[in-house]
Amino acid sequence: MRVLVLGAGYAGVTLARRLESCLPAEAELVVVDESDSHLVQHEVHRVIRHPSLAETIRVPLGQLFDRAEVRVARVEGIDREARTVHLDGGTTLDYDYAAVCLGSATAYYGLPGVEEYSLPLKSVADAEAIRESFLAAAAANDAVNVVVGGAGLSGVQTAGELAALADEEDVTASITVVEQLEDVAPNFPRNFREAVRDELEARCIDVRTGTTVQRATAEAVETDAGTFAYDTFVWTGGIAGQAAMAGDRPTVRSDLRLDARTFVVGDAARIVDADGEAVPASASAALREANTVAKNVARLVRHETDADPDDFAPRMEPYRFDVPGWIVSVGDGAVAQLGPTVVTGSAAKAMKASVGAGHLGSVGAVKNAVELVEEELSG
Repeated sequence: MRVLVLGAGYAGVTLARRLESCLPAEAELVVVDESDSHLVQHEVHRVIRHPSLAETIRVPLGQLFDRAEVRVARVEGIDREARTVHLDGGTTLDYDYAAVCLGSATAYYGLPGVEEYSLPLKSVADAEAIRESFLAAAAANDAVNVVVGGAGLSGVQTAGELAALADEEDVTASITVVEQLEDVAPNFPRNFREAVRDELEARCIDVRTGTTVQRATAEAVETDAGTFAYDTFVWTGGIAGQAAMAGDRPTVRSDLRLDARTFVVGDAARIVDADGEAVPASASAALREANTVAKNVARLVRHETDADPDDFAPRMEPYRFDVPGWIVSVGDGAVAQLGPTVVTGSAAKAMKASVGAGHLGSVGAVKNAVELVEEELSG
């Protein structure tokens, strides 16, 4: 009996650690990821300003698991009918049960020039490239023009970090955030959206909502509301499925199953919960989805290995979206929402520091957690 966890982001690591304690001893558990380390994704924007954080927010996979075998390889395809995963180099892994936790890729929507000329923010290397682009432009010009495409949480945090970096380096910078929808953080509650916009504008970041990017060149981003010249262009405008999923993010219901033996967790899918509500792509949702899938996979494995074959299959536990709140950093500030209440200032900043540190602590990376809190609270 082999259980595969494909991907070692928030969903994959949380799922695998839960399965280590609840799968029968005879079940084989394998984690597959193209990197040998787990990345605290929602802190990667910090590397734009603080390169030393790169190692703090990465944890070697070998330190995270007691029982699971780690395979460092890229997943190139999943044949669900044959229950086979195709890896780079031509190797394959068969499975009895699998969970797809591969996360998402950056979506460019076929906009001419956008993928070619923009910088994404999905990895430490991406954050370092954004920093290098900004500092190189600052060294060559009296002022730096930055365009950030997309005003979701990633775009907000990127703009905030670049504004803070400009202040620290005493650089004159014009930072423009362009968003097609009518609000920043458009998938979140109104009072949270308004507070986030206030934080951006307090840092003299030009927020252009209701503005659609049409194309990009090597010098400018063209929109339906005019052209914005740039020295650094960052694109955080949306998410798409990974290549291993043929670029698709399939829709799954509350049991989080693609089929009887294949689950999907986190940003790799569009998830509709037990109340029929669409679940936003977020780390907090992925962590909770992983807990549900761990219980369901363990039930299925135990049923197959222990039960009378004539017994009815176990009932799956449904996933219900229930996240206590939201939080986003904006440079040295932050906005947090707990229930109906929005908090800013030092209280929100302390909450933001506790989120990443809490996750690192939960996977046993206590030293990293302490370092992250110190860095977050020091500014």
